[in-house]
Amino acid sequence: MLNENIKGKVEEEIKGMTFTKNFRSPTAEEWYIFLPSFKDPVTGGAAGKTIIHYNLYDTKHIFINTTIIFDDPNLHKRELHQLVYAISDEIVNRLVGYADTLLSVHSGENSFNAEFKQ
Repeated sequence: MLNENIKGKVEEEIKGMTFTKNFRSPTAEEWYIFLPSFKDPVTGGAAGKTIIHYNLYDTKHIFINTTIIFDDPNLHKRELHQLVYAISDEIVNRLVGYADTLLSVHSGENSFNAEFKQ
């Protein structure tokens, strides 16, 4: 369960989250992730990026490998684990949808792996 502070922060970040597609090939996409309260400390731009790689086995089975990399060191702090998890879940929902997905999130102490299956 999320406490009220984290719940409000999650809602604020998700409401203000935007994306810009940087790269696309027949089997991959790269998206920059912009969040209202977080940014890349070097460029001042996107808080992170998402790389979506499509593994096409045949016409009936598509499996997606998704990697999210958060560049803002504030999102690496252990006390923001629930926020990172919720934002990552929303990124998968918006960019990948309900496809079978292997997720790898790189965010310092908040890094994790997950599997989404229909």
